[in-house]
Amino acid sequence: MTELEKKAPEVGIVMGSKSDLPLVKKAAEILSSFGATWEITVASAHRTPDDAVRYAAGARRRGIRVLLAAAGLSAALPGVIAAHTTLPVVGIPVNAGSLGGLDALLSVAQMPPGVPVASMGIDGARNAALFAVRILALTSESMAKKLEEWSENEADAVRAARNDLGGLPLPPEDAFR
Repeated sequence: MTELEKKAPEVGIVMGSKSDLPLVKKAAEILSSFGATWEITVASAHRTPDDAVRYAAGARRRGIRVLLAAAGLSAALPGVIAAHTTLPVVGIPVNAGSLGGLDALLSVAQMPPGVPVASMGIDGARNAALFAVRILALTSESMAKKLEEWSENEADAVRAARNDLGGLPLPPEDAFR
């Protein structure tokens, strides 16, 4: 058993359908890369509403600190989860159905007062995980340090890309100072 397997999960990932698994695996990869522990489950706001409520209501007691909820179409799951916990809930609108995820985005973003859900963009699983890492980093110096290093690496990658534009005319480096 690895060190991460021994530690209680800090992030709970809930999908409205198993079909969302390829998307939320992207969030799981990000969380793991920062050393955050997580668990994943399926609970439908419409087909298993009691399960969704029980999962959300018991999450804090089990050590969960942030919840990610992925759902498409009417995307009720993030709101149901948020209505039954005081933990931060990050909604991931999933591109499903004929509206390309816009319906899910609006459902997640338009929560009623008193039921806050942080909404990512459509299929924004990676950003949802990074947002969760930022929340966890508030009380973890090691995670905060990893997040700073990650941000620096991302910036370095963009800077390196500027010099690899296939011989096109480039601005001088002092244009960015």
